[in-house]
Amino acid sequence: MTLAPSPAPAAAGAPAARPSSGRAARLATSLRRLRRNRPALVGAVLAAVFVLVALLAPLLAPYDPARPDFDAALAEPSWSHWLGTDDLGRDQLSRVLVGVTASMQVGVASVLLAFVVAVPLGLVAGYYGRFADTVVSRLTDTMLAFPFLVLAVGLAAVLGPSLTNATIAIGISQIPGIVRVTRAETLRLKHLDYVGAATANGAGDGVILFRHILPNATSTLIVQATVGIPSAIIGEAVLSFLGLGVQPPSPSLGVMLSSAQPFIADAPWMAVFPGLVIVLATLAFNLLGDGVRDILDPRGGSR
Repeated sequence: MTLAPSPAPAAAGAPAARPSSGRAARLATSLRRLRRNRPALVGAVLAAVFVLVALLAPLLAPYDPARPDFDAALAEPSWSHWLGTDDLGRDQLSRVLVGVTASMQVGVASVLLAFVVAVPLGLVAGYYGRFADTVVSRLTDTMLAFPFLVLAVGLAAVLGPSLTNATIAIGISQIPGIVRVTRAETLRLKHLDYVGAATANGAGDGVILFRHILPNATSTLIVQATVGIPSAIIGEAVLSFLGLGVQPPSPSLGVMLSSAQPFIADAPWMAVFPGLVIVLATLAFNLLGDGVRDILDPRGGSR
């Protein structure tokens, strides 16, 4: 009986299977889920458009958004002014485009600020428990006693009216929610087997927190970020509307809504277009957040 030749051993220099192939497969799976989720796809496209508009607003604006033209005051939408003009003759389209920049700036910067402060607090509270958990939880509960917008308005009033202070106020107002999400994920993950194995192998607390727990909580935190951005956009509009955010003559969607109040009957386009942009921006990031949650949820693969 003849024996079949055994397969030749792999060459010593042959490349082994790369971890990047696994990441590429997961990325392909996530993209397939995104294509199947029509609302999430629409949200991703709209969010990308808003980000591009925010980056390219100075180039896209057909007029100087702060330059008045009294001869064209309260002009209706036309070919020369697609979204009409305001009471000072300033082009509404140019002001909306630049106003989107302020909204995106506050949305992204405030969420980043909140994450920088809240994630370490949530990790410490969830991992160590006891005194640390008690202190962080009581501070979080105290801040959560105030509604998000009420807290943001109060902080902005104390800090003073400006775009930077509005960003700080909105970021601080979002800290409690992110702390609670991070704490809950830490409590769930720290009891899993791989954390116990790392502890048994002598890993320190810093290694466990930032190499084992935090990376595995990333998907949940990403979803929380996409939910926080639309809240920040609305918060910026409210603060600017109340005179606590962007200061005239700098354009902002909230400032435009505030200046449109006396002319709502004679020039409704002054309020309609900024309000519509706020609705579309918040809707886009909310749809994107729902889609990201479904994509990153391993139980959502059948969608």
